[in-house]
Amino acid sequence: MIRIAGRASCITSSVTLDITAKAKKMRAEGIDVVGFGAGEPDFDTPAHIKSAAIKAINEGFTKYTPSSGTLELREAISQKFKKDNNLDYKPSQIVVSSGAKHSLNNIFQAICNPGDEVIIPAPYWLSYPEMVKMAEAVPVVVGTSQSNEFKVTEIDLEKKITNKTKAFILNSPSNPTGCVYGRKELEAIAKLAIKHKFFIISDEIYEKLVYDNKEYVSIASLGKEIYDLTITVNGVSKSYSMTGWRIGYAAGPSDVMNAIGNIQSHAASNPTSISQKATQAALTQDQKCVDEMREEFQKRRDYMVSRINKTDKITCVNPGGAFYVFCDISKLKIDSVTLATRLLDEAKVAVIPGEPFGANDFIRLSFATSMDNIKKGIDRIEEWVKKNG
Repeated sequence: MIRIAGRASCITSSVTLDITAKAKKMRAEGIDVVGFGAGEPDFDTPAHIKSAAIKAINEGFTKYTPSSGTLELREAISQKFKKDNNLDYKPSQIVVSSGAKHSLNNIFQAICNPGDEVIIPAPYWLSYPEMVKMAEAVPVVVGTSQSNEFKVTEIDLEKKITNKTKAFILNSPSNPTGCVYGRKELEAIAKLAIKHKFFIISDEIYEKLVYDNKEYVSIASLGKEIYDLTITVNGVSKSYSMTGWRIGYAAGPSDVMNAIGNIQSHAASNPTSISQKATQAALTQDQKCVDEMREEFQKRRDYMVSRINKTDKITCVNPGGAFYVFCDISKLKIDSVTLATRLLDEAKVAVIPGEPFGANDFIRLSFATSMDNIKKGIDRIEEWVKKNG
């Protein structure tokens, strides 16, 4: 008897979580480890958001909600889309899920048939190919260039399009590279999606963390034709430091969102009631907390990029968003997993190898940690490179 289904046996574990677990174990043993692996803000969830959750508990808002989320929250998300993204989504076109990762998984389950192809630019967030495979579809990787800030070009994308292409994943700002697509670049991608009739899955989870006063554009806002082909994904994990609250949401064409709602109703019943109330407060109340966090992240980014580019044999481009710096280690003549392992064991610095992101000549450093930790960690990396580079 074959005990494990094929779709499960082809899924790999998360190297990000493996490195993070090892670093935590070392800290528990009293070892001074500097962690650059974090995929979450180091700020506490703002007080007014926590208060909304406490109020919900005290008032007994602890039961089932509609499977796609409360109407009040979906209305708040609808208003957020109009205000921030110039997008008109009705509450009925919105499904609230247990994190943006859950939203993405729902989407692939809803739109993919066995053998469908989903185009993913590399470097990519490591869960994209795995979720595509879980939907019995085929991840098709399109390469990008550091010289173009890791953004896919129209020419390279068109080469990957076939009659099996079902969707293209757009992650802007990107994890792991921090790249942010501009309006003209999005227009070129939209033109191809309209021409070849495939979906755009626009993962906008880092939308609020865009630096240098750059314009942020949602691809679905570029016209009705691309709006009808786009499923927009977002959430509160990164923008409001609410990673553990597990609330994400997706919006798109009514037929797709109805299918997603049906899938979720059987798979998860509904997102957590208390977290929904907290999210409603996050989206509708004072946004000063977001601005303050973004300003601090930009200071950290500027310092980290400056220091890294002074480090012999490690370089990076300046990320336009998110809270990661993607570092080129090719001059070290060592693969990313080996380097990450050695930095943790020998320099007591935790970094994430680029291999699971589809870029084995890179490592990812998160600046979602204090400036003191950033200084200490870069000092240790510099010292290690001088000894071993």
